[in-house]
Amino acid sequence: MSHQPRSIEESRIAQPIGTTLDRFIKNNQDQFAFASGELSQLLRDIALASKVVNREVNKAGLIDIMGAIGSQNMAGDQQQKLDVLANIRFTRALMKGGEACAIISEETESFVDLNNNGKYVIAIDPLDGSGNIDVNVSIGTIFSIYRRKSPVGRPIQTIDILQPGADQVAAGYVLYGSSTMLVYTTGHGVNGFTYEPTLGEYFLSHPNLRMPTEGKIFSVNEGGYFSFPEAVKKYLAYCKEQQYTGRYIGSLVADFHRNLLKGGIYIYPATAASPTGKLRLMYECNALALVAEQAGGKATNGTTRILEIQPENLHQRVAFYVGSPSMIDRAMQFNLG
Repeated sequence: MSHQPRSIEESRIAQPIGTTLDRFIKNNQDQFAFASGELSQLLRDIALASKVVNREVNKAGLIDIMGAIGSQNMAGDQQQKLDVLANIRFTRALMKGGEACAIISEETESFVDLNNNGKYVIAIDPLDGSGNIDVNVSIGTIFSIYRRKSPVGRPIQTIDILQPGADQVAAGYVLYGSSTMLVYTTGHGVNGFTYEPTLGEYFLSHPNLRMPTEGKIFSVNEGGYFSFPEAVKKYLAYCKEQQYTGRYIGSLVADFHRNLLKGGIYIYPATAASPTGKLRLMYECNALALVAEQAGGKATNGTTRILEIQPENLHQRVAFYVGSPSMIDRAMQFNLG
């Protein structure tokens, strides 16, 4: 019996849709330390909130949620309407989930105390790169998950909040771009999931992501060149001599994601205006450093591995160099610190 060739549409329909995020979490739950379901639920809560934020981002140009609201967040950045909205969405989702005891957010002065019976602390930048919303450039969410250190049921302590990045039990980001992706690690490699809006599900699209050992992309805002340390200037000159490609979107998640897939180095040094660096350790650098390391990359402030830095306050800033290991090693030879 002969078979007629399928049309392109029939072939597309016949393709398997892959593993959903929810199924992937369930199948790999035994990898989680202290596995009892709470961490799995936290990841689901974050995924749910990201779907809501994705919807709001995609309709931003149609309703009045674009632009600044006239105030600054704790990091000193101009707050956008979607910043506030995203912070509300993630806080509500984590509050209703009941597994988080506290949230550290870029948008709040102190931590938000949610539930003394919760076992996890969440550090989150609800909408990184939100200054790009008005010009339709990719933006993202960055998150870290820590296990609380004080006894469950008691008030949250400083030791629960100010934990070094090495203590993260999970971390990741959501990229709202031409497609929406959730990328995360629980310390057992990095996996990426692409959102399928018609089904309302994330599907595994990038299993076991590995950052190329070498790359030819350098990402830096050269507008601040004259305030960079001399060592950074020398390294940038080296990159240009090697005819590396300069790529800088101005959205941390988007720049990091590109370099994760293609290989490269992201550079945000200390400057005269920000002598300790500008990016926030707790809810930006720690999460991306863990993802980078789990994918085979490296992350440093120029002298110290990012994950080894003991935070002193919620909104602590650091210099940040992250990317392909060979590129980071070569950059460190210029004595960036």
